[in-house]
Amino acid sequence: MSQIEELKKKIPTHITVLGGGSWATALVKILSENQVKIKWWIRRKSDVDFIRKYNHNPSYLTDVAINPRKVKTYHKMSDALHGVEYIILAVPAAFIPSTLKDLNKKHFEGKKVVSAIKGMIPDENMLVTDWIEREFNLPLGQTCVIAGPCHAEEVALEKQSYLTIASPNLVLAQSFSNLLNSRFLQSHAIEDLYGVEYCAVIKNIIAMACGITRGLGFGDNFQAVLVSNAMQEIKLFLDAVYPETNRDLNSSGYLGDLLVTAYSQFSRNRTFGNMIGRGYSVKSAQIEMNMIAEGYYAVRSIYHISRQHNIQLPIIEAVYAIVYEKANPQLEMNKLKGFLK
Repeated sequence: MSQIEELKKKIPTHITVLGGGSWATALVKILSENQVKIKWWIRRKSDVDFIRKYNHNPSYLTDVAINPRKVKTYHKMSDALHGVEYIILAVPAAFIPSTLKDLNKKHFEGKKVVSAIKGMIPDENMLVTDWIEREFNLPLGQTCVIAGPCHAEEVALEKQSYLTIASPNLVLAQSFSNLLNSRFLQSHAIEDLYGVEYCAVIKNIIAMACGITRGLGFGDNFQAVLVSNAMQEIKLFLDAVYPETNRDLNSSGYLGDLLVTAYSQFSRNRTFGNMIGRGYSVKSAQIEMNMIAEGYYAVRSIYHISRQHNIQLPIIEAVYAIVYEKANPQLEMNKLKGFLK
C-alpha cells in the first residue's frame, strides 16, 4: 500500500445522518464501526440533548450505545451539513419535503446523497432520489440507495446482516458500501438504483398485505403463495416502469428484502397490516403504532403509477382498496384468492 493510500485510510470520512428514528440510529451504529465522523441531525432538541448527555437515543433502539468520539448530534441542520462528504436521508418519505424545505442546491454541492428511505414522496408519486435530483439539481450519479434485507432491531443486537447499495455510479456505490462493512454486517454494490428503490417501496406494501391476512386468520400456506405472487407483481411493475436486462430479482437486494419485511416480527408494515386485518381503522392503527408505516403512503403512489402504465397488480390493488377506499379486508382478500396461483 502506498503512503497516499495509507494516509487516506487513516483520514475519517465525514458523514451527516438526517433522522432520529430506529433506522437512522442503526445506521449511526453501523457506520461508527469504521473510520468515520458522523454529524447526526435529529428534529427533537430534547433527543439531541439526551444523546449528548447519555450516549443513547431515548426514543428508538434505546440499548444502542452511541460513540461520542465519532458521533456529534445536532438540532440545527445547516450545522450538521457543513463540511461532510455524504448526506444520508433517514426520515420517512412523507416528511422529506418539510424536513429539507429550508435547504437549497448549495447545501448539496460536492456532496453525495444516500437515501435510506423505503418510501415515495406522497401526492407527487416520486422516488426520493428523483425528488432530490429535481429539487436540488443533484445528478443521479451522486446518489445511491440502501436496501436490505436488514432490520434496525437486529443491527442493534449485532445479528449478522446484509445490505445492498445501488447507484448508477458503481464506484460511488462501492465506496459507500465499504463504509458499512463491519464485524456483523456485509454490504455489496450494484448499479440498479431504480429497481432496488422501487422494490424497497413495493415490499412494504406486500408486508402490509401479509399482515392483513395474518390479522384475518390466514396461515403460512396462503402467505407463501401471496409472497411468491408478489414477486411476480414486482417484476411486472419494474419491467413496465424501468426495464433492465441484467436485473436479478432473486438476489438479496430484491427477494431477500421482500422476505424479511413480509415475515419478520420487526416489520412495522406487517404490524400495521395485521392491525388492519384485526379490525383497526387506519387512523387508530397509526396512533397505536406511533411509527410510520411507509407502505401506507407508498401503496397510493404505486397504485396510480401502475394505472398510468396499464398494468394489473391484484395484491397492490387489494391493499389500496382496503386502506384508501375503506373496503372490507375479508372481502378483498377473498376476492384476491382468485388471482393467486
